[in-house]
Amino acid sequence: MKILVIGADGQLGSDLVRTVPKAELIPLTIKDLDITKRENTLLVIKGHKPDLVINTAGYSRVDDAEDHQDQAFAINAEGAANVALACLESGAGLVHISTDYVFDGLKNSPYTEDDKTAPLSAYARSKVAGEEKIATILKKYFIIRSSGLFGAAGCLGKGGGNFIDSVIAKGKSGAPFKVVNDQYFSPTYTLDLAGKLVQLARTDHYGLYHIVNHGACSWYELAARTFESLGLAVNFTAIPFAELNAKAKAKRPAYSALDNKRLRAVGLDDLRPWPDALRAYLMEKGL
Repeated sequence: MKILVIGADGQLGSDLVRTVPKAELIPLTIKDLDITKRENTLLVIKGHKPDLVINTAGYSRVDDAEDHQDQAFAINAEGAANVALACLESGAGLVHISTDYVFDGLKNSPYTEDDKTAPLSAYARSKVAGEEKIATILKKYFIIRSSGLFGAAGCLGKGGGNFIDSVIAKGKSGAPFKVVNDQYFSPTYTLDLAGKLVQLARTDHYGLYHIVNHGACSWYELAARTFESLGLAVNFTAIPFAELNAKAKAKRPAYSALDNKRLRAVGLDDLRPWPDALRAYLMEKGL
């Protein structure tokens, strides 16, 4: 199987490069492929003749998307459609990465793939649009929603690093800071996500899936568990989600934990709990 990875130098893409056997791997970065350019996207993907395309490219700056909606939709919606069209023409399957932010957070229990989307922000709307375009164009697709990603490479779209790296740096600086204690999600290690989505993509169980490490927590709990694991003294205080949401340009769901219902249905939901994944990540980072 020839597997083409778009965004191979990103947080998830880097772990996919580690996961996919080298003999099967075609790693592409933004220097190789800009998915907003339709004709070039078709040309590049068809030229490589992949059996599977994994698209990790995305506009992920949630607040900035409010002021740059055209750019967010160009990448997350039209770009996704361009990749899907290229897959259709080349006969390849597609794995596309989406987000927990497609929900409004009012359910207050883990969302399954059966729950209706209700995006609160421009970023979230662009991701929903991308999902819809792919489902219209292709039959051989896996749309993967995940949550609270953390991986060794960090998020390129956000300048590198991730929430865990950020709070560790703040903790070591000694300066006090604040963390939201009532916004809940499912922290997910990109190395675990990479392994599972590649495993799933080797099947013909096409469709929409949630893939997250098991369990849910607040940002405050994730920070506290990180500090506890590293033996750092807690130097941050809790703030309510409402205070963050009032100051941010983009509205966020107060609860966006995901349930791997469909992954469980096909017998592939053996992901570890998020605290175990966190410990593995800290060990990988040498912390």
